Order: sequence, then C-alpha cells, then structure tokens
Amino acid sequence: MNNILSLRNVSKSFTQGGQNLEILKGVNFDIKEGEVVALIGPSGSGKSTLLQIAGLLEQPTNGKVLLHGYDCSEYGDKVRTSLRRDFLGFVYQYHNLLPDFNALENVMMPQLIAGKKYSAAQDRAEWLLSKMKLDKRFDHRPAELSGGEQQRVAIARALANTPKLLLADEPTGNLDPRTSDIVFEALMNIIKETGLAALVATHNMELAKAMNRQVSLKDGKPVELGISSIIDSKNFY
Repeated sequence: MNNILSLRNVSKSFTQGGQNLEILKGVNFDIKEGEVVALIGPSGSGKSTLLQIAGLLEQPTNGKVLLHGYDCSEYGDKVRTSLRRDFLGFVYQYHNLLPDFNALENVMMPQLIAGKKYSAAQDRAEWLLSKMKLDKRFDHRPAELSGGEQQRVAIARALANTPKLLLADEPTGNLDPRTSDIVFEALMNIIKETGLAALVATHNMELAKAMNRQVSLKDGKPVELGISSIIDSKNFY
C-alpha cells in the first residue's frame, strides 16, 4: 500500500514569554491507504498541532509534509487550499454546522463550493447521510438534531468531496458514552466502506483499540503502541 500521508522530520515550536516551546520534535510518521490510526496522549502533548500540520492548516517550523508523495512545503496558499478541499476531510469535537441550513444542505455546501452540479451534490449528500442513519433527518436544521446527530452530519460533510484522508480531532469528545459509541460505529463503518485513511485523535482508549494502529505522542515524538500497552491508560494520562 502507498503512503497517503508522510511527515518527515517535522518540528513545531512556539515562542511564549520569551521562551521557545518545542511541541513536536523531529516527527517521522506515515499513514497508508485505507489505514485508520488512533493518535492518543494527554492534553498539551501536541495532538492537535500534529493534525493541523498534517491538514496543511499550519506550517511546521522544520520538516516536510507529503500527501501521496507530493511535498506540500513547495506549494503556496492557493494550492494548499485546493489540496485541503479535494484531498482532506476534517472532523472536530464541535460540529460547526451552518445553523441556517438543514442537514442535507450542510453536506451539499462543500460540494457546490468545489463546483459540483446541484443534482450530483444532492445525490452524494443523501447517500452519505443515509450511511450515517440520518435518512429521515435530511430537512432538519442543526438546532433540531441531537448532539450525536449533529456530529454524524459533520462526518458526512467531511466526506462530501471524497477525500483520501480524514483528520478527526476528538470527534466524540463532546458526547456521552452511548452516543459516542453510535457516532464512532458510524464513522468506522463508512471509513471501511469507502476505503479512505484516517488519523483520529482521541482520549477514548476503547475507541483507540478498534483502530488499525495506535500512536502516542510522548515528548513531541510519536511512539507506536500495542493493544496491551493502551489498556493501561495510566501510561498516558
């Protein structure tokens, strides 16, 4: 399998109060086609920063981000924006749906912005929402949906433009355990059916165990883990 995402010697530092804070330190990391990777670690360990860099939303201080082997450090803002739109999907802890549009319109919107015809955008939005078991909620606005339903709409929206890589930052972190399980199951089912790769930051050890690989960020670097390691969550929290 080919690498969808490769980080090569990626570092990220910030200056705060006159001090240099190193968040990521020489990260080397790959995700292959169809692979689902759990990214775990305590708050402040750099998970969100790594996702922002992988998603071309932040530039690393040093190092390279490669998508399908193409070095994105060579591209300007316009090309990076196009890559985010066409290649990447994003899911966050908070759904950030457009409140004045219904579920169907929220999933159609990124497709229309990308230039897809209305009928084709509607067909794909209906298919995605049906896969999320929301086929009876097409015409409901976010305020009329439960938290779990809103997050499933957000997942469908993230997949609207058929990305190759999904980046999810605590996608179930704002949900109760039962709703979290429902959303995660829907997410994993559609990932498997579509064959896309995913990098999912999570605090939920049970969810992490269900993914292909588990990686912890320790001292600014990724550490590959086995199932036996993540059962003892005291190693990380």
